[in-house]
Amino acid sequence: MPRSAKPPPATALDSRQLDLPLFSEPVGEGMLSPLASGSPPRPDPAPNGVKPRRLTLNGRTLEYGLKRSSRRTIGFSIDGSGLTITAPKWVTLADIETAIVGKERWIFAKLAEWQTRTEQRALPRIEWRDGALIPFLGKPVRIALASTHAALSYDEQAAALALALPAHADAQQIKDRVQGWLQTEAKRLFGERLAHYATKLGVAYKGYALSSAATRWGSCSSDGRIRLNWRLIHFPLSIIDYVVAHELAHLREMNHSPRFWQTVESIFPEFREARHTLKHHPPELLPTL
Repeated sequence: MPRSAKPPPATALDSRQLDLPLFSEPVGEGMLSPLASGSPPRPDPAPNGVKPRRLTLNGRTLEYGLKRSSRRTIGFSIDGSGLTITAPKWVTLADIETAIVGKERWIFAKLAEWQTRTEQRALPRIEWRDGALIPFLGKPVRIALASTHAALSYDEQAAALALALPAHADAQQIKDRVQGWLQTEAKRLFGERLAHYATKLGVAYKGYALSSAATRWGSCSSDGRIRLNWRLIHFPLSIIDYVVAHELAHLREMNHSPRFWQTVESIFPEFREARHTLKHHPPELLPTL
């Protein structure tokens, strides 16, 4: 972009799809950095894709990925692959590095947190057999085989899932049957919660589908289509409601601005606690299904 060109207008924040990441902190709470003041911005030769870069800060080397976009602010996100910075195409590397210096303590603290999480990670594996426990809506449900029922049956009061399988059924059979039930329940329940909160907010969505994404709990496209990670069915209803409210709020605010979070709060006031729970329960800490 020429020197005389102006930054993209605020409407450039709208995107085709906005995601609710599994790990990144919400935009608006430590994720945005104002552009450094100084000389007019000059075009940067970096490609539009994520480009690996390196910066030395007080004797420590920071490796990060740089991605250019049409956004107006510099965004920071940290996940299992490390630090990724998304910056406007017209911002200089000097401005980006200034922003990094301003976030240095936060960046290294989050990277250390991720390293500790990786080292201490213990995958909760399920032994697919009679009597195994699976988490469903925040509570353990016991699997029962050799059921006399002609089909799968769930007893909510007893917290038991009876499968019409013989006692000698192999692990894969049991796993497939249980996962199918969980996804069916997720489809039904998510639809109910979407209808409830859409009415509450006064918005309409075009449709929704289940997702198996490894990097996000949900997403909302600008044409009103919503995707929700089926593994949310492991969590209590309040967590599901937060993600539903989050995605529906994008139909009003296709961004993560303060107005967006106010919209979420207007239909789900307890969103902060639910958001905190999700941030500390990455998929690696969910059952391996």
